[in-house]
Amino acid sequence: MLDQTAESQYAAAAHVPLIRSPGLRVPPPVRSTSSSSTTLTCSQVHLPPDIHPLPDSVTPYFVYPYTLEPHILTVESSRRMTLAAHTARREAYLRAREDEREWRRKEALRRVAPGFNPTATLVPVRAEVNEVKTDVMDQLVDQLAKMENSS
Repeated sequence: MLDQTAESQYAAAAHVPLIRSPGLRVPPPVRSTSSSSTTLTCSQVHLPPDIHPLPDSVTPYFVYPYTLEPHILTVESSRRMTLAAHTARREAYLRAREDEREWRRKEALRRVAPGFNPTATLVPVRAEVNEVKTDVMDQLVDQLAKMENSS
C-alpha cells in the first residue's frame, strides 16, 4: 500500500527529463573484502580487511598525563585572584557611591533643619549667643572677678 501511495505521489515527476551536469559523477561502488558475490572491475575501490581495529584493552587510552596540570592551576588561580580583585574594587566603588549619596541627602536635610539627624531623635541645640547684661552692677562684679582671677 505504501508503494502505491509513493507511485501516485511522484507519478507526475516520473516522465520529467533530467539533465546531468558534466561536473557531477557517480562515485565508484565500494566493495569490502568479505563480499565475494560482486564482480570486480578496475574502477571499484578496495577497502582493507580492517579499517581501524579496536585494541584488546582500552585502558591505555584513559591514562591522563598530569603534565599540563600545574600550568592550568596557575592560570586558573591568577584568573580567580583577578576576578576577586575586580569584584572587591567594584563593591568598594558602589559602597562609596552609596555613602556619598547618603551624605548628600543628610547635608540637604541639615541645610533645611540644622542639627537634624534622621537616625536619632531630634534634640534641640542651644545656640551660643553673647548675651549683653543690662544690669550695670552685674557687669561691674564680672569685671572685678576677671581682674582677681588674672592676678
